[in-house]
Amino acid sequence: MESRLVGLLLAAGSSRRMGEGRLKQLLPLGGRPVLSRCLETLGAAGLAQTVVVLAPGIDARAALDGFAVTVAVNPAAGGEMADSVRSGLCAVEAGATGVLVALADHPLVAAESVRALAAAHRARPECIHIPAHRGRRGHPVVFPASFLREVLAGATMRGVRDAHMGEVRECPVEDPGVLFDMDRWEDYEAACAQLACAAAAPARARGAHA
Repeated sequence: MESRLVGLLLAAGSSRRMGEGRLKQLLPLGGRPVLSRCLETLGAAGLAQTVVVLAPGIDARAALDGFAVTVAVNPAAGGEMADSVRSGLCAVEAGATGVLVALADHPLVAAESVRALAAAHRARPECIHIPAHRGRRGHPVVFPASFLREVLAGATMRGVRDAHMGEVRECPVEDPGVLFDMDRWEDYEAACAQLACAAAAPARARGAHA
C-alpha cells in the first residue's frame, strides 16, 4: 500500500513559561509568526494533510492565512500532549499510514529533516521514526497511524512509544533544530538571534570575497 503521511502540528499550549500575554505560537520569528514558520517547514515534505491543533479562543487566522490546513481545537489545552493528539486525530482523513507529530515549540526544525522523516516512513511505514542529531533524539516524530489509535483509547504518547520499542528507528539528521525547545523568553531570544545570524551570513561571505 502506498504510504500516506499526515502532519499533526500541536500548538495548543498556554505558553505559561514564556511570560504573561505571550503566546509563543504567534510570536514573530524570522519575519513571520512561529506557527507560519512551522507550517512552511511541514509543507516542504509534501504531506497528504496537515492538521493544526489550537487551544480554544486563540485567533490564529493571520498565521494560518495561505496554508491549506485543517484546524482542530483541544478543549483540554494545557494538559498532556496526548490530549492534543487525540483532538488532532479526530480531524485526520481516512487512509493515513503515518502521522508526523510536530510541536510549535520546536520552530527551528529544518525542512530537510522533515523530508528525511517522510522518506524514512515511506521506506519503513511500520516503524516509529525519531530524528537524532549527534546521538540525541528530538522532534518531530513519525508514528504509524495504527499505533496512534492507542492514544484514542487512552494511552499517553510515551506509553505508545514504550509499547513499540522494537519498532523505534532513529533518523540521523545534521540539524540541531530538532533539539531546540522554545519554552521560555530566553529561548525565544536565542531563536531570534540564531535566525538573524543565519540571515547575515551570506552578506558576510560576499563581503569577504569582495
